[in-house]
Amino acid sequence: MDAQNKTSVFFQKMKRIFVKSIVLFLLLFLGYFVFIFFVPYSEGYRSGELIKFSRKGMVFKTWEGELSQGISGAQIFSFSVSPKKKEILQKLEDLQGRYVKLQYIERYKAFPWWGDSAYFIIDVEEESSPFLKPKQHVN
Repeated sequence: MDAQNKTSVFFQKMKRIFVKSIVLFLLLFLGYFVFIFFVPYSEGYRSGELIKFSRKGMVFKTWEGELSQGISGAQIFSFSVSPKKKEILQKLEDLQGRYVKLQYIERYKAFPWWGDSAYFIIDVEEESSPFLKPKQHVN
């Protein structure tokens, strides 16, 4: 085997290794993305006063909000909303400053185009505040 033939065989093997590495990397990235998208870390509900809801970001514009869960505002729950959830976006805009109950999914990680938070709202409904009790009639 001459030197040129050895070099040709070497480059063919390197090309195969490179292509296999790229395919493996793409499959791992796709698997990671599918896992992050479809497997929630937790699901639940949070109630409180909706104190902030805005669209923000420099490159990726995302909908972000904050829920105050205490009287002093010391317990703040930050969340994101998918821009595809038009009904939820409208409800949150209408309920700004009111007491609400949010149903959420927590993901392991959030990509920048999804939002700033790992908590994503999937439903919202207005609730009566436990701090404002209706006046009782005195006889």
